[in-house]
Amino acid sequence: MLLVIIRTLILYLAVVVVMRIMGKREIGQLQPFELVVALMVADLAAIPMEDTGIPLLSGIIPIIILMAAQVTISYISMKSEKARGIICGKPSVLVANGKLVESELECLRYNINDLLEQLRAKNYPNLADVEFAILETNGQLSVIPKSQKRALQPEDLQINTKYEGMPMTLVIDGRVNKENLRKVNLSEEWLRTELSKFGVQDLKKVFFASLDTAGKLFYQLKAEPGGGRA
Repeated sequence: MLLVIIRTLILYLAVVVVMRIMGKREIGQLQPFELVVALMVADLAAIPMEDTGIPLLSGIIPIIILMAAQVTISYISMKSEKARGIICGKPSVLVANGKLVESELECLRYNINDLLEQLRAKNYPNLADVEFAILETNGQLSVIPKSQKRALQPEDLQINTKYEGMPMTLVIDGRVNKENLRKVNLSEEWLRTELSKFGVQDLKKVFFASLDTAGKLFYQLKAEPGGGRA
């Protein structure tokens, strides 16, 4: 039993490392060749995991070979547009200039009901509002609405907006992120001083704290649903 546990943990770690090296994409974002590799890796790991008579290397070596092949193909497709077209395919335009492209729908065996379903999922229930609909190589549908139907932007009203960057996380579950503090040229002492203004003396009681680009500090205490804002 102990042997099975050890083998399972080793294979699990091997698969995690391999998938980590292969990239950070979600299943829905994988290219066809990447999905095939992911499925094959899972199958190769399952065989020696179930049968203790099979050496671990019989499962790990093919997994490493698949990883090397996937990384090589990804590199080639990144450097060569022609190779990328062969390996990943090309996006297909299903709606162009507000009109359905019948030839593309037939070629992809993509019926209109499927297209309408995907458009509804993108919050475009009316086909008449769509200027372009493009089926990407990973199977995702990109929608470009007609200019009259797009959401109003500040630029349309000639309104100048302030810069909005990413808020910087400073505390998670009572632990201070010193690296992020250094990035914004602040110290832990500054953080303690700011939180003390709101009666927070112990950083370990802080569940979450972040600083936005406007210099506003947001915090929430542990076991306190309301939290607070500085």
